[in-house]
Amino acid sequence: MRHGKKVIHLGRKTAHRKSMLANLGCSLIEHKRINTTVTKAKALKRFIEPIITKSKNDSTHNRRIVFSLLRDKKAISELFREVASKVGDRPGGYTRVIKLGNRLGDNASMAMIELVDFNEIYNTEKVTKKKTRRRSGVKNKSTETIKSKDKISNEEIIGSADDTTNSSSSEKK
Repeated sequence: MRHGKKVIHLGRKTAHRKSMLANLGCSLIEHKRINTTVTKAKALKRFIEPIITKSKNDSTHNRRIVFSLLRDKKAISELFREVASKVGDRPGGYTRVIKLGNRLGDNASMAMIELVDFNEIYNTEKVTKKKTRRRSGVKNKSTETIKSKDKISNEEIIGSADDTTNSSSSEKK
């Protein structure tokens, strides 16, 4: 029982694990989603999220830190240009892991890891009509004015009907 377990080792030595995560991270940035095993996806998520956070602030220092981790100029330029502009207002949670089932060859559990802001299916911008909030008093006032107008028109109709009956009765006299 290892309580202080901080790193998912993935059955590899340190240099191999860092290289593999760097390659997976570059592929994720380039393709916006990749299929891999669940364990590698979870390890990649812990690896790539701080890197994406650093890409929000485009400075030479942050570029050098990210380059020391990823070691790919094309991926870094795409990260700082496209990805950082889309995730600029998001406070975290840049990736999503979706489990896909088991692989046919060795029955390993597979998952798809993707950048959240680049999925058009889940990330639909709210284009719906803005709902307006109305106070309950406004609704009551409008119904009261309608009712009062109805009463006035009813009284006028009744009053005019009385006038016509009075005028017709006065003509008969």
